[in-house]
Order: sequence, then structure tokens, then C-alpha cells
Amino acid sequence: MSLSRKEFLKLTLKSAFIIGAGNSLQSFASKEFLLPRPDQIKLRFALASDGHYGQPETDYALHHDNMIGWLNKEKDSRGVDFSVINGDLFHNEPSFLPEVKAKWDQLKMPYYVSHGNHDTVDNQTWQKTWNQTLYHAFEKDDSGFLILNTANEKGDYISPDVKWTREHLDLYNTKKHLFVFMHITPFKWTQGGIDCPKVTEMFKAQSNLRAVFHGHDHDIDGVKSNDGKYYFFDSHIAGNWGTEYRGYRIVEILKNGNVLTYQMNPAKDKKMNSDKI
Repeated sequence: MSLSRKEFLKLTLKSAFIIGAGNSLQSFASKEFLLPRPDQIKLRFALASDGHYGQPETDYALHHDNMIGWLNKEKDSRGVDFSVINGDLFHNEPSFLPEVKAKWDQLKMPYYVSHGNHDTVDNQTWQKTWNQTLYHAFEKDDSGFLILNTANEKGDYISPDVKWTREHLDLYNTKKHLFVFMHITPFKWTQGGIDCPKVTEMFKAQSNLRAVFHGHDHDIDGVKSNDGKYYFFDSHIAGNWGTEYRGYRIVEILKNGNVLTYQMNPAKDKKMNSDKI
């Protein structure tokens, strides 16, 4: 039996958060939240991370096909302006890079990528493959977007380049909304985090920064906060560990100025996990 979009959301929407005036955060359980009408949305994008394409003894190709199918369904139904694949696109072996690129090219919307610690290639190779450098900035309407790098070619964790980050935070300082994507979280509040105090101090001072988005920690799918800024995680696409489901995050910038984000568990035959906040 086919499911309507409303029925599908009841099964797959985990929890929702609204970032409102003054960077206030309000959370909703999936059963008590009604999504805004499509005509109330100004911009809508999706995030997924940690595909680990090529990891031995995992169904990486199947998991990618599933995720691409889910994101394309989002595009066909409620609409997606672009997606971000937030790091660890392949698993250590650069020979898988062309194959995973061909997979993501099946998306029906533009997409961007961030560099993860398992994406063991240099900036030149990265740029040649994705037509995008390890640090990347773009804008859509009244929103700015920064993609930062958190790992070197060998896979060592690193703090993002402070000079580049400062320059581009300043560049988009007059935008109504600013969003940052970086694979590894800049705090040691997770097992895989790394303290980046110079970067987080800049985030703290950036009044229009609405959210920072991470991958890397496959077993986290909620939000953490520091100094009034919000750091969201989105579970994982593939890999051999993490949440019991494989999910993605949706962000909707609303015409009233609020930002709505919610995590999706599209595997309808599995129970939804409780939030990890």
C-alpha cells in the first residue's frame, strides 16, 4: 500500500527545531508538529553525511542508492533547492572517488560536498573531482553558506583555516542568515570532536549565524549548543557503525524569517530513535 506524503512524514519525521528571533531554539516532537505549507518556504535544502563509499564488508552502494532515492523524492514532493554531502564521501581509498562522484551526480538538484577525514586526497584532486575547493562559499537569496575543511590529506583532524573563515564570515555579515558546514565538530563534546577555540569564538560573535552542521559522529542525530549557537548532526548514510537507521536532515528557511530543521528516518520499517540533545 502506498503512503501519502502526510503519512510518510508521520513515520519518518523524528523531531523538529525552529530557530527564531534572537537565535532562540524551540523543539517539537514529531507527533506534535505540523510542517509549514510549501508557499511559506523561501529556501529548502538537505544534508547527509558519512557515506564511506568503498568500506569493506558494508553495503555502501545500496545505502547510497537508497539515500539518493530519498533525496530525489524530497525534490519531487516538497522541493529541495540543493543538498550538502557533509564529509567522508569515500572510505580511505581514493580509487573510489570517481565511482562515488557518479553516484551523487544522480541527484536531481545541485549539491555541494565537504571534505572528511576519510576523504584522503589533496585539494587539487578534490577540486578536479567536485569542481569545488576544500573551502567553499556560496550564497542563495539573503543567505550565505560556508563549507570548511576539518581534515588533512592523511586524515588527521585539523581546525579550519582561521584566516579564510574570518574573511568569509565578514563577507556574509550583512546576510540575514548564515550557515556553516564542517565535517568534524569544533568541540570535544563528542568522541570524534576536536577543540577549535579560535573558530568557535568567531562563531560566537557572528550574529547572523543560524546553525553549524556536522557529520563524522554517526551515532548522533540531534543538536548541541554553545554560546547561543546551534550545532546539528544528521546520523549517517553508510559505514559500519552509528544510529540503527540511516537518515538525513532537512532545513527550511521560512518567509517569516524563522529557520526550521528536522531529521528524517526514511526507513519506515524501523522504530524511530529518541532524540539525543
